[in-house]
Amino acid sequence: MSFLHPEFLYYMLPLILILFGLLLTQKEMHATFFSKEVMQKLRVSSKTLTLKARNALFFLIAVLMTIALAGPVIKDGKIEITAKSADIMIALDISDSMLATDVYPNRLKLAKQKALELLRLAPNERIGVIAFAKNSYLVSPLSFDHDAVAFLLKKLDTNSITEQGTDFMSMLHVVDKSIKKDSKKYLLILSDGGDKKDFSKEISFAKKHGIAVFILGVGTPQGAPIKLDNGEFIEQNGKIIISKLNEKIADLATKTGGVYIQGVNSDVDVKAMLREIERHSKKKALKSEEIEKYIPLFYYPLGLALFLLLLATSSMSKRVKVEVPSLFILGLLLFNSSASYAGLLDFIHLDEAKKAYVQKNYEKSAKIYDDYAKNANHNESYYNAGNALYKQGKYKKAIQNYEKATFDNKLTRAKNFANMGNAYAKMADEKNLKKAVTSYEKSLKLHEDKDTKENLEAVKKALKKKEQKKQKQKKNQKNKQNKKKKENKKDNKNQKNKQNQKNEKNKKDSKENKNSQEKKGSKGSQKKNTKSAQRKSKKPSEEEKKQQEQNAQKKQNSQKKENEKKKQKADKQQEVAKKKHEKDKKKSSSLQSAQAAKMKNRMSDAEEAKWLKTLNHEQSTYLYRLNQSNKKENSNEKPW
Repeated sequence: MSFLHPEFLYYMLPLILILFGLLLTQKEMHATFFSKEVMQKLRVSSKTLTLKARNALFFLIAVLMTIALAGPVIKDGKIEITAKSADIMIALDISDSMLATDVYPNRLKLAKQKALELLRLAPNERIGVIAFAKNSYLVSPLSFDHDAVAFLLKKLDTNSITEQGTDFMSMLHVVDKSIKKDSKKYLLILSDGGDKKDFSKEISFAKKHGIAVFILGVGTPQGAPIKLDNGEFIEQNGKIIISKLNEKIADLATKTGGVYIQGVNSDVDVKAMLREIERHSKKKALKSEEIEKYIPLFYYPLGLALFLLLLATSSMSKRVKVEVPSLFILGLLLFNSSASYAGLLDFIHLDEAKKAYVQKNYEKSAKIYDDYAKNANHNESYYNAGNALYKQGKYKKAIQNYEKATFDNKLTRAKNFANMGNAYAKMADEKNLKKAVTSYEKSLKLHEDKDTKENLEAVKKALKKKEQKKQKQKKNQKNKQNKKKKENKKDNKNQKNKQNQKNEKNKKDSKENKNSQEKKGSKGSQKKNTKSAQRKSKKPSEEEKKQQEQNAQKKQNSQKKENEKKKQKADKQQEVAKKKHEKDKKKSSSLQSAQAAKMKNRMSDAEEAKWLKTLNHEQSTYLYRLNQSNKKENSNEKPW
């Protein structure tokens, strides 16, 4: 037999021996005044334990408990334990296209959240991080220290790398260098896919070097513009660029033995991706260690110590007889009582309800608490069930449970009233807000609290606003009614005036008709006289012929004048259009000259590229560049 923690024996046993040695040797207070013979005559004869006997028992109890704390065990052989892990390298795209806001809050922030969620869900795996855009950098090597990896991951943004673009080949080179060549490499890429359409080179490189690529696509096929920190959008050829999710990147995953999943706002995609990685991966043994197996024996001295403690603290005399029927009745009351509904293992269910509440599984928590409260009539369970229902948004049911919970303690009662007031306030009706005010006031009478005071003031303000709104609505209704009455009066007046005008017009028309009829009668008689005169003189006179010719010439002259006016108007319109066109040309030429002057002051494209390269090499950062790209630059490559 050996001890796992022998330091308890070394440090505690000597102190216990000294303490109880002093207690056992010390005389009783009355022994200093009376002799033993007198004390025997005065003492009532009883068969209970003496003080020294009890102290001796307490001494044995302390010794046995220290032995139990020391952890007595018997060795039972050795076990070999091996630590296995599937090394996962996370590659995070930090190019400017990841600033698009087609997913909330943007692609880069969502990708970082998903990477952090993966770190949380895989605590037993070694995980590393690579940041890539046009070049790739190692942020963190493979490590079990997920807190350090998460800290470095949170610091990444699009400004961490100066040269923008999306180069998957450089990232694969970094993965190949950062993981041992003998082992299988598992790479998880969080990216929008860039703009590349053919990934045949990347697929062949990944197959050659044993890299299984898993891709979680961040973004949407509809896409969104790329907004920079200064509020401007990235443009190309004077047009705002819409960056879309490149779904052709799925070939890189499926053809290298991995899986492609399009990202969503929840953590479902990360969980599915982790299951796929665990299914495809072959975990390798990292460490193996032999651990000794023990049979624990601490419960023997502990059990004996508890038994001695019962004997030492017992005040029952041996003369008192314990009747069996009374014990039998007590057992029946304990185990077969119809009044008590609570079971011996109810604390397990309550612990499950508490865990469910902490894990935000409020439905399960409310169910367990409610069932237990109904069976045992437990006030705290009613209160806890009300809290769980409140979290679900079931405010009426929560209030019912709060009303059932009755407490003797003022603090708990105040909390109950405060929570009841919160539930009433959430329903936001005028009646419920008034009930919330009363419950808050009851809570403050029992116990003053800042939060309840603030809630009470907020609810009172809400009630005032609602009353003001009602008053405004009433005023508006009255104003509308008054306006309608005024409008109706005006309409009636207008209708009367119109009718009077119509009557006057009708009278005038009737008079005019009579006059016209009289004139027509006189004209008819004149025409008859002229016709008779013309019949008498059959040949037309020369004066009439001249008048007809003059009328015809006048008509021709008027038509010519109208045509000339139309031509003049058309000529004027053409001149105005020409002047506008010339002004627009002058403006465009001046803008082009200004842009050319600005471009002269700026550095050339080649100089800008050189400056970015030197800045990339000389920048002080926690990112480590493992690849040296000697590629020729592509002029058609997009800079985001």
